[in-house]
Amino acid sequence: MIKGMIERPPAAIVARLKRFSTGTISNVFDKLGLPGVVRGIKAVGPGMRFCGPAFTVMEVTGEYGRYGPEELPLGEMIDAARRGDVIAVDNGGQPVSTWGGVASFAAARKRIGGLLVDGGVRDVDQVAKLRFPIFARHVVPITGKGRIKIVSINQPVRIDGVLVRPGDILLGDGSGVVVVPVERAAEIATLAAAQDAADARIMRGVRRGLSFAQASRQAGVR
Repeated sequence: MIKGMIERPPAAIVARLKRFSTGTISNVFDKLGLPGVVRGIKAVGPGMRFCGPAFTVMEVTGEYGRYGPEELPLGEMIDAARRGDVIAVDNGGQPVSTWGGVASFAAARKRIGGLLVDGGVRDVDQVAKLRFPIFARHVVPITGKGRIKIVSINQPVRIDGVLVRPGDILLGDGSGVVVVPVERAAEIATLAAAQDAADARIMRGVRRGLSFAQASRQAGVR
């Protein structure tokens, strides 16, 4: 199993990005011509949200019995992740569960920031009670034991085709997930703050009785 070290982003940058919605960050990506919006993966329960550095995992899936249970060492994966990390699992969108309630309990106890899976998870009723944020492509009861093998940890992966490197910042909310390249995180946070400030000016204008169009023009937004 390939492993590497995460070059973690400064905590202050993560804290800045945590203030913003994925919609605001997506608008900034448009302005900068950057990819980074993950499509088709949603929170498995209401109110779930995460923001933290990516801890990446690559998996492969086969027919039941192809891999031994020891080839899906979730305990090792959770032990290697650090407080605040968001575990990002690339399982190629397979409709097989790589994660469930017991793993969520262990991750929540360790204060891991959340889980992003291009694949499946299960036990979402239990996960909801734990308030551990999980975003996945599929919710399915089929176990990954005997079907899934972890092939690398802390190497670049792709989630919905979007590159995720260890230490990139993952932000998830009710609208979806975005991947912020760590080397551009400060720039993106600054532009996101400007976007939110413009939106706030528009809302203040509407409260004063302006139309949406008038308030937008006054706020300098076209």
